[in-house]
Parts: sequence; structure tokens; C-alpha cells
Amino acid sequence: MQNETKIKIALVDDDALFLKMLEIEFVNQGEFEVERFATGEECIRHLSPDSQLVVLDYNLDGINKNAMNGIATLDEIKSIHPLIHVIMLSAQDQIEVAIDCMHHKALDYVVKSETAFLHIHKIITNALTYKKIENRLNWYMDRM
Repeated sequence: MQNETKIKIALVDDDALFLKMLEIEFVNQGEFEVERFATGEECIRHLSPDSQLVVLDYNLDGINKNAMNGIATLDEIKSIHPLIHVIMLSAQDQIEVAIDCMHHKALDYVVKSETAFLHIHKIITNALTYKKIENRLNWYMDRM
């Protein structure tokens, strides 16, 4: 697959092992170009404007206890790049946390588990399919 057709995503997690596992999963799919960040601050500084999606950990204080948390990072990403989809990822299986993320304009919330990658991949597929349909509708509407 050519680089131009790959989906550019950013992965943000302070757990180096989980971050590497996510990267391997996405790279092995062959349809993704992956950027990795260990902190929210690093992501905000270096996030490519071409990125279509960010997978963002909810808790980002494993490396630095004073690090920006996932919600603050989400808010900053959306203020800079409002069209980038952000999927929140967390070990917390609490509905309140998921609702909070959605209130901050996350596309979705996924609990870290053995099936997390499959859930994330399905969310990405659905989001990009919806975006293509939306673009086609806009194209047709502009010509009417």
C-alpha cells in the first residue's frame, strides 16, 4: 500500500509496553502510518496536522506525576485540530469516565483489554466510512 493511502494515526500512552503493542498491531495491519508519543505534551508538540485519528490514554502520569492527563490532552488536541478524531483508552471500566470523555468530544472510549485493538480498529473503520459518506454528500450538495 502506498504511503499516501495509509491512515495516519497517533498513539499516546505512558505505558511503553502497551504503546509498543498498539503500534505493532496497527503497523501489521498495513493500512496505518503510526506516530507514537509517551506523554500528552509530546503529542501536542509533535502531532502531525495530517493525522486523522489519535488513540489517547486517559491516565498519562506513569512517567511524570505532573504530566498532562488524557482529558486535558484531548481538550488541547481538539482546540488545535478540531477535525481529528480522538479515541480515549483506559484501564478504567467506569461509565462515568467514559461519559466524561464523550463530553470532552472524544469519538469513543475503549477499555484496555485483550480485545481493545479490535474495538479500536472497528471504531476507526466506522469513523472513516462515515467521513467518506459525508464528503460524498457534501460534494453532491455543492453541485446542486
